[in-house]
Amino acid sequence: QGELVESGGGSVQAGGSLRLSCAVSRYTSTSSTGCMGWFRQAPGKEREGVARISRGDGRTYYADSVKGRFTIAQDSASNTLYLQMNSLKPEDTAMYYCAAGAPLFCSGGYSMESWMYAYWGQGTQVTVSS
Repeated sequence: QGELVESGGGSVQAGGSLRLSCAVSRYTSTSSTGCMGWFRQAPGKEREGVARISRGDGRTYYADSVKGRFTIAQDSASNTLYLQMNSLKPEDTAMYYCAAGAPLFCSGGYSMESWMYAYWGQGTQVTVSS
């Protein structure tokens, strides 16, 4: 099993909700996983950052496309990252990936780029039908 393991994807109709989970291995160094996020990639499109959270102070960041609909959260006790997705739209259909990187990349001046995240999960599919 890898350092990050996602679950919770599935198929839902537009307007519905899903919650994604990402279990972080307790063997993963906290110094290299201080910034955690969710990315997604739709067929034929580039991978895009959706939301991130600082494990240290809980600061969050959301892409404009999901702001107000998605919520990222963490449970430090169980080392689990969540993405609550509400009011889902067909354009949210994609493979969703959990990722972890150095705490620096959760600073306000950084956007979400794939290269900033050293650890990746295997992905979980989200399909939203109209």
